[in-house]
Amino acid sequence: MKKLHLNKASRVNFATYAMVITAYAVLQLMGGTGILSATMRGQLVPICAYVAMALSLNLTVGVLGELSLGHAGFMSVGAFAGAVAAAALPIPYPPLRLAAAMAAGALFAALAGVLVGIPVLRLNGDYLAIVTLAFGQIIKSIVENLYIGMDSRGLHTSFLENRLTLREGGLMILNGPMGINGITKISSFTAGFLLVMLILVVIFHLVDSRTGRAIMALRDNRIAAESVGIPVTKYKLMAFVIAAAMAGAAGTLFALGQNTITASKFDFNTSILILVFVVLGGQGRMWGSIIAAALLTILPEALREFADYRMLVYAIVLILVMLATNNPTLQSFFTSLFRKNKKKEAAGK
Repeated sequence: MKKLHLNKASRVNFATYAMVITAYAVLQLMGGTGILSATMRGQLVPICAYVAMALSLNLTVGVLGELSLGHAGFMSVGAFAGAVAAAALPIPYPPLRLAAAMAAGALFAALAGVLVGIPVLRLNGDYLAIVTLAFGQIIKSIVENLYIGMDSRGLHTSFLENRLTLREGGLMILNGPMGINGITKISSFTAGFLLVMLILVVIFHLVDSRTGRAIMALRDNRIAAESVGIPVTKYKLMAFVIAAAMAGAAGTLFALGQNTITASKFDFNTSILILVFVVLGGQGRMWGSIIAAALLTILPEALREFADYRMLVYAIVLILVMLATNNPTLQSFFTSLFRKNKKKEAAGK
């Protein structure tokens, strides 16, 4: 009987799945036995959201090869669209309402990705980065001037607060620069784990598909890819929209784990932070993005007791994470997981 042989990419993929599943099981066990502090338990949902954001941006930066500085804009679209959907949908079961809200957040973020991607993806390099940065600021400005309320007639929207009139008993959901207050927390660590696993499945299957090979061909040599008939705009837009949808779902997960969200939470600094996760973890290395996002989300809270040396320790940890995730020895360890014996058994021997 022939043994199953996995190539290097498949071994890395399975090792990444195993790492996420193991981390989830260990943290669940620690939470059940009371080892995790209340602060750490509160960090689990944001960690999952930022890991999902790092993975989605790595699809744009690492796989597609385009620099986006407005990824927090898609997170913002998903966060506010999902929070509004969760408040408006008459679904009593919280996990089902969360799933519906995340689907709504992903859909609206994907639509934003299409609207932005069609004109923007004709650009390259610094020009693309500048335009995506402008997109993030535009989204922030729109949300800060948008008012959404709900009454017996349904949802109402306006860009002027005095023009939004609700009937008695109506509910103001999005209140312009004040954001959304009094959010019912329905996000959970399990939902975040499932979202991260779903994103990994989508990215790995996309990269291993014919579409993924076309996208990476555009990244490696656009002129050569065009010369063999690969439609540049189509594949670039596809990757961009998929990444935007993932960011939208992550934004919903994050928003429904907070009491209050405002547009200022998803500004330029958030986009840079997510880009740091990708760069430190290694472009195209999904497992590296997971490790970097998790560590750097926990780190600020863990360093509070070192007030005088906080930034120094933070900088040292950044360097160590970068060295570790780009270390050939660690990469070899990851690829050796799930390694099968390469010797084939000949029939009849």
